[in-house]
Amino acid sequence: MNIFVRSCICVLFVAVGVYAQDGSNATPPASASSKPAPGSTTTPATPAAGVSPDYKIGPQDILRIDVWKEPDISRSVPVRPDGKVSLPLLNDVQAAGLTSMQLAGIIRDGLTKYITSPQVTVIVTEINSRRVYCTGEVIKPGALSLLPNMTALQAISSCGGFTQFAKIKGIYILRSENGQQVKHPFNYKEVVKGKRPEDNIVLEPGDVIVVP
Repeated sequence: MNIFVRSCICVLFVAVGVYAQDGSNATPPASASSKPAPGSTTTPATPAAGVSPDYKIGPQDILRIDVWKEPDISRSVPVRPDGKVSLPLLNDVQAAGLTSMQLAGIIRDGLTKYITSPQVTVIVTEINSRRVYCTGEVIKPGALSLLPNMTALQAISSCGGFTQFAKIKGIYILRSENGQQVKHPFNYKEVVKGKRPEDNIVLEPGDVIVVP
């Protein structure tokens, strides 16, 4: 091997060694923006459909209560029939009749005795306190969660429609008004034709749609 070839091989080895030590081909570190935010979770709670900020929590609703950096306190809890929820350190906390933000504030104030500057989030994940009922000749009779501005026609649709024995001319909505049961007629055929829109009333908690 002559001197010229040996010199070329030496130069090649040196170049390879410098490239290997350089790190320019290494995988770059993840940027700070790609890391999850402190205290975040991979499966955040999803608010129930139609929940507005001024929604008042009621019995049997399901709440997701998150306290930042306190996984032992954070949890999903049902609102008991007495309107309260149970939490570590605080025991029973009144929830019914409050908005999510109001309840978060009460929990935060209570935790300040045990935690420095607690950060609390409350989300209503299930609305079970506001219900209407379909009974009689419908495919799926039973209770329905009352969504904002839900009409009688929408509720009947959610119950799967009518059975073959339904007397759709005799449908009515039972509502408690001033301590008395009041019948509101519902002319299904006219409503679906766009007529008698006054029959397609916006439902209220406790309404019962009767399909004879």
